[in-house]
Amino acid sequence: MATSTYTVTGMTCGHCVASVRKEIAGIPGVTAVDVDLESGRVQVESAEAIDTAAVVAAVDEAGYRLADA
Repeated sequence: MATSTYTVTGMTCGHCVASVRKEIAGIPGVTAVDVDLESGRVQVESAEAIDTAAVVAAVDEAGYRLADA
């Protein structure tokens, strides 16, 4: 089990959180996604390490940006 933490910028509401969670959860191997609206923190649990590029693409698809990516 691998856990990675990212920071997503631009989220302002529960709908934003749900969009980010849905897109990241769609990455193969992801088993859980926890998104904190206030801090922008996103914790991703997966069976194996997830490629950061896949997370960047998922967050972009949701309409947001990964900080420092």
